[in-house]
Amino acid sequence: MLVVSSIAAAEPHNLPAQAFAGLREMLNQPGQDLAPLAKSLFGEKAGEACFYFPTHDQPATPASYGYNYENVRFASADGTRLHGWFLPASGKRAKGTVVFSHGNAGSLGHHLGFALWWVNAGYNLLMYDYRGFGKSAGAPARRGMVDDVKAAFAYASQHKLVDRGRLISYGHSLGGAKSITALGETPVKGLRAVIVDGAFCSYRGMAKLIGGALAEDLVTDELAPLAYVKKLSPVPLLVVHGACDEIVPVTHGRELFAAAAEPKRMFEVKTGRHSTALSGDRGAYRREVLAWLETTVPPKAIAVK
Repeated sequence: MLVVSSIAAAEPHNLPAQAFAGLREMLNQPGQDLAPLAKSLFGEKAGEACFYFPTHDQPATPASYGYNYENVRFASADGTRLHGWFLPASGKRAKGTVVFSHGNAGSLGHHLGFALWWVNAGYNLLMYDYRGFGKSAGAPARRGMVDDVKAAFAYASQHKLVDRGRLISYGHSLGGAKSITALGETPVKGLRAVIVDGAFCSYRGMAKLIGGALAEDLVTDELAPLAYVKKLSPVPLLVVHGACDEIVPVTHGRELFAAAAEPKRMFEVKTGRHSTALSGDRGAYRREVLAWLETTVPPKAIAVK
């Protein structure tokens, strides 16, 4: 309503004639739906930017917690330069390589707590910032960010420490949604498992939850994960979701799970919130994820000479 009020105060010649006429009609009949007006003024995809809250700071690095890491840079499909960190697994032999796609808001340094445990569990870890986040170039955009996920896997596949036949995708929240779409749209050779934590299934559904029908009408479901999750098969999928998630309702996780093809599994964490499903209860669900993964992607046998 603040936006509408500010537009109403503008001079008529600063607005498209059709939009101004529509605005006057709706202000005179306040019971009408404002969505058509908002679309005419701002465009059908005007709400997309509301999904992204990047920062360019670096509050911490893996070294802040005693981890060795390598700064890496690679290009997305359109040439946008992306920044990330590669962390080698603890131990002599990595069980695989996890590509971590982080959630909304902030930059890499804000998401370390979601990912460092993989290193302790014996996995290499590649974590990266999407375009417009952290030290990555460009500006956030749905198509571009989906392509950024693909670029991260392409980079991981050629890293000297990576067994390209043992790749694992792990995405939190927005990262889970983006990774489902990216990997469903373009299968990755050597991908052995997809894990999502607190992911949403629909952009329009999330917009409606936050801003009602008006917000829902300013967002499309283009590249929404619900349309791609079935295409992940035959790669195993694990959906993790907190039953008390205050940001992305657990119904989104259930819808993703229902739409997915086998093999699939879902962990619903009874006391889990949006950022605590895998860290709560002293990491009990992290241990369950690792047990599931070692069953799904058994450790490689070491040849005896």
